[in-house]
Amino acid sequence: MLVMGVATRTRGIRAGAFAPSGGRPGLGGQLRGGRRRRLEATGAALAALGALAVVASSFLLAAAAAGEPSQYVPARIGGWPPWLAGPLRGLQASLSSGTFQTLTLVMCAGYLVVLVGARTLPVALLALAILAAHVALVLGPPLLSQDVFGYLGFARMGALHGLDPYTRVAAEAPYDPSFVFVGWPFQHSPYGPLFTLASYATAPLGLAGGLWALKVTAALASLGAVALVARAASTLGHSARWAAAFVGLNPVLLELGVGGAHNDALVMLAIAAALALTAEARSSAQAAPRTGAGGRVRAGAVALAAGVGVKLSAGLALPFLVLSRRGLRARAALAASALAGLAAIAVVGLIGFGTHALGFLGALGEQQQLVAVHSIPAETARLIGLSGTPSWWRHLFAGAFAAVCAFALWRTARGADWRAAAGWATLALLCSTAWLLPWYALWALPLAAVCGNRRLRAATLVFCAYAVLIHLPLAEPLLTPPRSGPRIRAPRVPVEHGVELSGFKVLDDGVLNLRR
Repeated sequence: MLVMGVATRTRGIRAGAFAPSGGRPGLGGQLRGGRRRRLEATGAALAALGALAVVASSFLLAAAAAGEPSQYVPARIGGWPPWLAGPLRGLQASLSSGTFQTLTLVMCAGYLVVLVGARTLPVALLALAILAAHVALVLGPPLLSQDVFGYLGFARMGALHGLDPYTRVAAEAPYDPSFVFVGWPFQHSPYGPLFTLASYATAPLGLAGGLWALKVTAALASLGAVALVARAASTLGHSARWAAAFVGLNPVLLELGVGGAHNDALVMLAIAAALALTAEARSSAQAAPRTGAGGRVRAGAVALAAGVGVKLSAGLALPFLVLSRRGLRARAALAASALAGLAAIAVVGLIGFGTHALGFLGALGEQQQLVAVHSIPAETARLIGLSGTPSWWRHLFAGAFAAVCAFALWRTARGADWRAAAGWATLALLCSTAWLLPWYALWALPLAAVCGNRRLRAATLVFCAYAVLIHLPLAEPLLTPPRSGPRIRAPRVPVEHGVELSGFKVLDDGVLNLRR
């Protein structure tokens, strides 16, 4: 009996040494907890170094671009006034192709390191890094695109010269100071009436003031989208810090979206607003099923409709949002809200442009007849030995997009996550269009960040990597080589009528070859 009691007590001591007692962790739990804390601290330190790399490369890139004219500031074709270079011009830096490649690769490496440890990174540090990277690229000249001067040109045409940007082209106002900076002087505005009318407010600021107003607008829209994405992710039970880092420190967003002052940041803001509103509606419905959560969903549909007023591509997510509702009546009510939002945009367009309010649809049709050198259809056509990018090849890609979109809509109607389905449809659109510009990748970022679908996130990162790769010298052996024939550029002379581009296919123009 004594032996059995001693043995029992000994077993109890041995078991108790490693078992929780009175709510306190045992030695094994303490060891595991200590190891977890060390791993989290290491991850946070690495993520902080990655964020520092993104911020530093952003600043050095903006400063180098401001130092002197380079191929990475296409607007230099209009001259190099101090207001174009920006406040960083006095740093006496320069941006060669090697420097651009190195800084871009450092930014990308830092971004990937941040994603690994973003969940353990302090919120204040992450927010500061995102803000600092945005500010750095706002201070530099417009990178890798002249589109911002297209916005200014269309705005000045309407506000100062009485020319409707949906029926007239920039070449009809060659005396305007913006004309020498515009990259597409014979194209009608492809932007929605809401954005086009709002851009008129930049005309009284002058060309320099208008440029910096649009750069600040792009940065603010981007920061707003990051905040909304973080809120939506948190509401849905995902890591808000990871989602904010995924979007806010993405090199495509920083270099192209903010650096190039693209209005795609406004499209991203509209999508992020819809995601935040619908996430809150879902949370409210789960907490109190009888509350009016449907109002937030309808507000999300209106946010996407507002995005259509900037670019038509924002409307791709609308049918997925409508089908996410259960029941025919709920879907009909949501569709009615979306149509009401679109009708409001149409009324604004009618007030501003009369019967030409939908002229941007025709301009989009013109664009879709063009071929960007590094679009997926163009690159794959080259790989299999086709001559150019024939129409039938482009139609195959269009058919593939239609099939993916239809399948994604069917899945959504059967209860799949509409955010993930809309994200896959967006990536399918980007991969199928022959008129692919790399900053279009911004459309997919909020959807991938919020949905929690790892495959969609990975696919989005791969597409972003491609959007960055086409600008780097290391991609030259891999991507379509520029032809040695002479470039033919449209003459910069006044014209009396617009130029029809519907049958015009561009493969070698330097404006479209984004690997400059």
